[in-house]
Amino acid sequence: MNADFNQALEAHLSGGLTTLCHAWAITRRDGEVFGFTDHDLPLSFAGVEFRADTGLSALALSQSTGLSVDNTEALGALSSASLREDEIEQGRFDGAQVQAWVVNWADTAQHWLNFRGTLGEITRADGGFRAELRGLTEGLNRPLGRVYQKPCSAVLGDSKCRFNLEQEGFDLALPVQAVEGARRFVWDGLLFYGADWFTRGRLEVLSGPAQGLWGTIKADRIDNGTRVIELWEPIRGLVEATTQVRLVAGCDKRAQTCQSKFDNFANFQGFPDLPGEDWILSVPSSTNVNTGGSLR
Repeated sequence: MNADFNQALEAHLSGGLTTLCHAWAITRRDGEVFGFTDHDLPLSFAGVEFRADTGLSALALSQSTGLSVDNTEALGALSSASLREDEIEQGRFDGAQVQAWVVNWADTAQHWLNFRGTLGEITRADGGFRAELRGLTEGLNRPLGRVYQKPCSAVLGDSKCRFNLEQEGFDLALPVQAVEGARRFVWDGLLFYGADWFTRGRLEVLSGPAQGLWGTIKADRIDNGTRVIELWEPIRGLVEATTQVRLVAGCDKRAQTCQSKFDNFANFQGFPDLPGEDWILSVPSSTNVNTGGSLR
């Protein structure tokens, strides 16, 4: 047995007659924790309450010693008391942390953490769900390395960009005045920002049932004294008048924008002087002087 294996649980397994079950804990990015077990009574250990009335179960866990991804699937019924269909639709469980234990339900101090990873693809059907569980080695499958391109490769405000979006003029918190389909937002006035100031930025929901959700801004225009903000996709939650939102300025990744709009060219992560495709495909000319000198 592994040296880290629970010794009391090892002794229990060696006895032949066992009282084992499984338990899972899902920790969302917002910090909310959900505990489940396939036992017929609730359990409590590791600081988590594991519910038994959720109908959650798991298929066999596939694990290996190499760099292949450990994987399994969790199956369950959608319930207003546990995993809700609207919250899955809103993406609140995307990338959530997952831990799975084998536990002796007669003595919960005897438990072993046999899986740690994240939630992958979640599908819903007939009042239930199927969630793919991805192991820790999943992150090693991501391609790494620098991309050489003219536009900036950083995300506005991240550790590479280093721009402080909380500066005055680059974000704005305000209540919604009018909204259509959770996608088109309209305010009277709000003209002290130029048109397109928020294009490619974010609209974040700060209150109400959709709190924590956000959308990318497709268009920001001024129309007859009103400001119209349109998202690429609707917010997947209830957004209505008086809902508090935050508008974040957008960036089109161009060097000119980085310098003139954000005064942040020192942190520009693109290569604006890369030659274009026409230069790469050009061929020597027999009619011009080709001395290797400057063309200017």
